[in-house]
Amino acid sequence: MAIRTRTGLMAALLIGMSTALPLPAAALDDTQKQEFGAFIHEYLLANPEIIEEMSQALEIKKEAESRVMAQTAISENKDAIFRAPEDIVLGNPAGDVTVVEFYDYNCGFCKRAMTDMIALLDKDPNVRFVLKEFPILGPDSMAAHRVAMSFRALAPEQYGEFHIKLLSGDVRATETHAIDIAKGFGVDETALRAGMDDPAIDQSIRQTYELANALGISGTPSFVIGDEAVFGAVGEEALLGKIANMRQCESTVC
Repeated sequence: MAIRTRTGLMAALLIGMSTALPLPAAALDDTQKQEFGAFIHEYLLANPEIIEEMSQALEIKKEAESRVMAQTAISENKDAIFRAPEDIVLGNPAGDVTVVEFYDYNCGFCKRAMTDMIALLDKDPNVRFVLKEFPILGPDSMAAHRVAMSFRALAPEQYGEFHIKLLSGDVRATETHAIDIAKGFGVDETALRAGMDDPAIDQSIRQTYELANALGISGTPSFVIGDEAVFGAVGEEALLGKIANMRQCESTVC
């Protein structure tokens, strides 16, 4: 009887799969439900590639949902993302394509992305590169970014060099380390520390957090180019490809 029941369940499962209709749970008694679950378990063990296919399909679905969410956020927050007055612009201020980077001074992958940025700006003189201070890796990062933002207000023309020096090397970015670098550029420490308490810094960081949340950004580095949020240190060539597509069809994907 159990064999016939199990065979019937297998047939029902195959019929359900072929018609894309689930077998109603109410149509099964407790014994049948257990046998049905055991069959599915055995089938998946014998065909584990199905789980991989399901995982890939789920990942594709999530990526598609993330793209739509990011596109909506970009459309609704263009000025805050691309032209916030407090952000520093490197490269060509009048460039025809803007790349926005969300970064943390203690992010190892951001150090790699920095070399990509330098190479990109060297190769393409018509790129506008916007830096978004996004301290998410603990108190040291928050303090280092506060120093950086105070430095930016005091010596904006030197900020690009300061940024590269603070992000370079293997030394952890802390308040002390950032201040030492700032002093090396001739900035007064008293003025620097006073600037760190400017309420505008809190407001700017809060806005960046809100933008990141809307864009689905939870890690660094992350970029915004045109209509796309790009997650991770994808490399110079990938960024150049998206920039080229922006020029060709006004989208990162043509």
